[in-house]
Amino acid sequence: MTDAPADTTPPPGRRWRLIGPGIVAAATGVGAGDLVATLVAGSMFGYALLWAAVAGTLLKISLAEAVGRWALASGRTIFDGWSSLGPGWFGGRLNWATAYFGVYVVLWGFVYGATAMTASALPLAALLDGTGMALDLKTWAMICGLVGLVLVWFNRYPVFEKLMTGLVAVMFVTVIGLAVIVAPDLPALARGLIPTLPEGSAFYTLGLIGGVGGTITLAAYGYWIGEKGWRGPAWIRVMRLDNRVGYAVTGVFVVAMLIVGAELLHASGLALARGDRGLLDLDDVLRERFGDVVGVMFLVGFFAASFSSLIGVWHGVSLMFADFWTHLRDRADDAAARGEGSPAFRGYLLWLTFPPMALLFMDRPFGLIVAYGALGALFMPFLAVTLLWLLNSTRTPAEWRSGLLSNAMLVAGGLLFCVLAGRELIGLFG
Repeated sequence: MTDAPADTTPPPGRRWRLIGPGIVAAATGVGAGDLVATLVAGSMFGYALLWAAVAGTLLKISLAEAVGRWALASGRTIFDGWSSLGPGWFGGRLNWATAYFGVYVVLWGFVYGATAMTASALPLAALLDGTGMALDLKTWAMICGLVGLVLVWFNRYPVFEKLMTGLVAVMFVTVIGLAVIVAPDLPALARGLIPTLPEGSAFYTLGLIGGVGGTITLAAYGYWIGEKGWRGPAWIRVMRLDNRVGYAVTGVFVVAMLIVGAELLHASGLALARGDRGLLDLDDVLRERFGDVVGVMFLVGFFAASFSSLIGVWHGVSLMFADFWTHLRDRADDAAARGEGSPAFRGYLLWLTFPPMALLFMDRPFGLIVAYGALGALFMPFLAVTLLWLLNSTRTPAEWRSGLLSNAMLVAGGLLFCVLAGRELIGLFG
């Protein structure tokens, strides 16, 4: 366990001006794949699953609040908490929880790096196609990875937060602008808040509730709180406001893309390609329906969503890996060794950037895909269960332990993510 840093006190009457880590978490958690998933739900079922998008936002608020409350109430990182769950091996440096995370973060980072670079490259390649700056997708992907590496390597959290806030602003203008342009059916939108399950929608509903808004980046929220300088229980009220605002922004994005899917695709019976490339299909539809200006605006928003996820993971998950590495080396009390700019932080940045470039030139090995999918599917149940354990034990001061509502949301989240994980594993191995 590390010694808790000295507590700080929020300035009076300025809570709204302190918001930041929640916006970072929202920008990182909503990527191109999430936008496609929401579009597909809207295109298939119209507004009928709007209530699921709202429920998913509330679920992610409760999970991120639990992460932030643990960090502030205990004065320890989530990895410190995981290190306390069960007997340790190798002199107490690893246990079942930390070993799982270590395997997961290395394997996940290798495949996610290629995925994030490709997602960021798709809109750039489409925007610049036919111009003097046209490059192939692999080249743009490598450029995006390198730019993300430079931005995170040479900057610290305050600059990183401002950059993420700017990308969120671009996303907000473009995504909300699209929702306005396609003219939502307000009565149908209101009816969509009433829970219903159209035929064949069960797993789409579960995916919409559990899949939008981040996975491992939820755990990174506690690290961004620390980089912001929030320490001690006095910041919990500020954290809760910050978290609600950040995930409310996520909810707005999800609702806006559901509107676009319902109005532009559902009524016309149009289908999108699977994965991030589905957004390029939507670009073609927008250009045909509203002209090139709207298409360009959408691609800019597509890039903002993808690139914000890239640099958010480059920063947040690198902080988590650095924490893991210091525990592995029995240096958990050395704050400099696990912070921004530390060798472990930069080492994981390099791991996210360069080895995944090999996947841009070859088909992904099947064994790697299976292992990555299995571990990825099981991370959110792991997070929900360990938060339940940590926040209902003596590791958390009594006044900040989870109450009935928080525990109910964590249990519901854990069960939901277990169902989604089971479906993912059946799809992988079945």
